[in-house]
Amino acid sequence: MMPALAGGKAKGASPLPVEAERQAAFESRIARGEKIEPGDWMPDEYRRQLIRMISQHAHSEIVGMLPEGGWITRAPSLRRKLVLLAKVQDEGGHGQYLYHAAETLGATREEMIEALLSGRAKYSSIFNYPATSWADMGVIGWFVDSAAILNQTMLARSSYGPYARAMIRICAEENFHRKQGMEIIFRLTQGSPAQRAMAQDAVNRWWWPTLMMFGPHDADSPNTPVLVRWGIKTRTNDELRQEFVDQTVPEAQAFGLTLPDPALRFQDGHWRFGPIDWDEFRRVIGGHGPCNQARLGARRRAHEDGAWVRAALDGYARRGAEPPPA
Repeated sequence: MMPALAGGKAKGASPLPVEAERQAAFESRIARGEKIEPGDWMPDEYRRQLIRMISQHAHSEIVGMLPEGGWITRAPSLRRKLVLLAKVQDEGGHGQYLYHAAETLGATREEMIEALLSGRAKYSSIFNYPATSWADMGVIGWFVDSAAILNQTMLARSSYGPYARAMIRICAEENFHRKQGMEIIFRLTQGSPAQRAMAQDAVNRWWWPTLMMFGPHDADSPNTPVLVRWGIKTRTNDELRQEFVDQTVPEAQAFGLTLPDPALRFQDGHWRFGPIDWDEFRRVIGGHGPCNQARLGARRRAHEDGAWVRAALDGYARRGAEPPPA
């Protein structure tokens, strides 16, 4: 018979099974705020939730390159082209950090990419909307990257060490992206009536999709309780969404822009907002948004175009593994 956990069962009581002991020790580590590392024991569900969440986050970074990538050659100056190119490059790097973090849990890059390209894996709903004007580059930086920073700052305190550490650099770079977006909007709002109208139009189109980006209400989110329980997330969807609104309303007022919500009001220390169209959210998540097919089509074409590079790398690796000739 195996000994009971120290300080656990009373004398004469049946000892805990090995799995229960491990689970109890794991829960204690989470409660103490310790980081779980790749070689540590973890529940299968903890591992599954992390792979799901980190891979979706990685997919979002890679797909998120597309709306802005299409504007690099159309940016209004050489400086704007260079800054936007650097931002898109950052996003590609973020995807790589995150894929590496998921690989520490036993997921393979090939499995994750195949899940994305087949449509089985999800990514952020926000990237299934079109970027139709230069002002969209500003609002994506202002709205979308601000929302990402709130979420990723929370994830920098995640219980899983590799995920938390990846967030530190990502958050630093996202802050530059946010500032870039706000500068674009500031310049447009100080410009001609047509430029101000362009900025207002972009705000009108991106406001509600950004609120949806935080995910369903807490009561409708099946994964939130276990993610919070195990410290993968430390704040809920609704908490993050409310902080985003409280942060963004004064910024919009400073820009002289109007947010497209007639129900928006200040109450009990917060900016309260109107109902979100969750039917639209479910349509987009289900693959029927304005750009779902275009985004996945672009990623599939890029994957196919890169097949020769992967084949060359595999061949080089095999050649390097061969023993030298006698």
